[in-house]
Amino acid sequence: MTDLAERADALLDLHTAPEILVLPNVWDVVSARVVSAVPGVRALATASHSIAATFGYPDGENIPLELHLDMVRRIVEAVDLPVSMDFEAGYGDPGATAAKAIAVGAVGGNLEDAMRPLDDAVAAVRAVLDAGRSAGIDFVLNARTDAVLRAEQGADRAAVLDEAIRRGRAFLEAGAPVVFVPGLVDRDEIRRVAAALGERRLTVISPPGVALPARELESLGVARVSTGPFTQRVALTALQDAAADVVGGGVLPPGTRALN
Repeated sequence: MTDLAERADALLDLHTAPEILVLPNVWDVVSARVVSAVPGVRALATASHSIAATFGYPDGENIPLELHLDMVRRIVEAVDLPVSMDFEAGYGDPGATAAKAIAVGAVGGNLEDAMRPLDDAVAAVRAVLDAGRSAGIDFVLNARTDAVLRAEQGADRAAVLDEAIRRGRAFLEAGAPVVFVPGLVDRDEIRRVAAALGERRLTVISPPGVALPARELESLGVARVSTGPFTQRVALTALQDAAADVVGGGVLPPGTRALN
């Protein structure tokens, strides 16, 4: 699959299909190759937090954009699947950043609203989609609202969900195909937001220990579930545990596979 438009169309189809799209996020070439080799993986998404950490930067647009884009380009060139880039809040110019992401081969992306005024957040969504049209593709924007993630402790939960829904509907009306609401893990809250946004319009993240299984999310109407930085943390946990075993006098885990 080499044509950008074809990859974008394939990625969009995966979001609207009856079966939930499950995306274990990747952060470099070897993680992309390992994940893409898993049966059933049909697309890849990068994790900005993980890419930044790979180069020693904290999350939050601290990694230089060109370095970030170079890693995405390497991932795109290493696999034969559609790739979505997490470009955070757009590095100050969401439309231009989306155009640069498309130039390195990404056909979808995450854009955080960072709880900017809604008019500004909607304008950013439109700018990203315009960049896709200018490039001749239907860019698959996973428009993220941080309404739940940034809610103050003790805030009225119904009001928090109402704000997420208000922002999500505005992003959908602006043309985004799906809305990402990190922080949603409760079954009833997911059901409420999914119903308010519409079937296969909501995407969520899957934190270890608290997330619902993908099949249950699918039954609630969720379009997509990703893993963000947590897949890298799984890998790093295994690495640190293995190192501790070796340093402590043991050996590396039996059954370790040659995946690189």
